[in-house]
Amino acid sequence: MRPSTSLIIATYNWPAALDVILRSVRAQRTMPDEVLIADDGSGEATRLVIVAHQTDFPVPLKHVWHEDRGFRLAAIRNEAIRQAQGDYILQVDGDIVLHPRFVEQHIAQARPGSYVQGSRCMLSRERTERMLRERNPRVPLLGRGLKNRLNALYCPLLAPLVGGPRDPDRRTRGCHMAFWRQDLLMVNGYDERFEGWGREDSELAARLIHAGVQRRNHKFGAVAYHLWHPEATRAAFPANHAIYLETIALQSRRCATGLVRPAGARELLVGV
Repeated sequence: MRPSTSLIIATYNWPAALDVILRSVRAQRTMPDEVLIADDGSGEATRLVIVAHQTDFPVPLKHVWHEDRGFRLAAIRNEAIRQAQGDYILQVDGDIVLHPRFVEQHIAQARPGSYVQGSRCMLSRERTERMLRERNPRVPLLGRGLKNRLNALYCPLLAPLVGGPRDPDRRTRGCHMAFWRQDLLMVNGYDERFEGWGREDSELAARLIHAGVQRRNHKFGAVAYHLWHPEATRAAFPANHAIYLETIALQSRRCATGLVRPAGARELLVGV
C-alpha cells in the first residue's frame, strides 16, 4: 500500500529557484499528497511566488515561515515536519530541482526501518542561470552543464544495486533525504541547537542509526539536480560539529530540543 507523502522544500530568499522547483513538482508523474515550504525567514518576493502557485497547485501547498533570526534550518524543518500529514516525508533544499519521477521512485523505494540518503547532479553556473531565466525545470541527460552526469542517469533497475556508506557521516546531505514520520518522532526530529551551516543532517542521521533505523542510499531513481550558487559561510561549522561529536560519543537516540521542546522554550513565529 502506498504511504501518504509530504514533500518538504526548505528555502531562504531565492524566489527564482523556488519557482523552478515548484514547476518541477508540478511535472511529477506521481504527486506527493502535500507540499510544505519550510521558509527560514524569506521576504515578500518568496511569499508572492508561493501565493501564485497556490492558486492552481495540484495538491495542498503550505507556506511554513518563521522570522529571520539567522540561519535556523533545523528549526524551520522541524516546524514543517510538525505540520506535515504524510506517513513518509521527502526532504529537499531550495536548490534542488526534481526529475519527473522523483516522488514516484521514492515511494517505490520506501522500506520500513530505514531512511534514505539521495544523490544529486551538480549543475554548472551557466546551466543554472539558463534554467532560472527560462523557468524550465527540464534537464537533458546529454546537455551541457552537468558536472557529475552519472547522478543524472534515470535507471531504476540499477537503484537496488547501489551500495555506498552506511554511517551518518560520509556523504550525508540534508538537501535530499527521505524519512518515515514515525522515525523522526522517535528521535525528536532535528536538534534546534544547530544554527548556521553544517552538521544538522549528519547529527539527525546519527540518532536515527543509533535508534536502529538503517541508512539506505538511493541513486538512479529519484534523480535530483543541484542548482549552482555561492557557498554559504562555514563560520558555524566548528560549534555544530561539536554537537555532532557529542551525539556520536553518547550514542544519543533523541535530542532534547527538537520536535518536542522543553517546557517554557520559546515558540517559533509561524505563519501560513
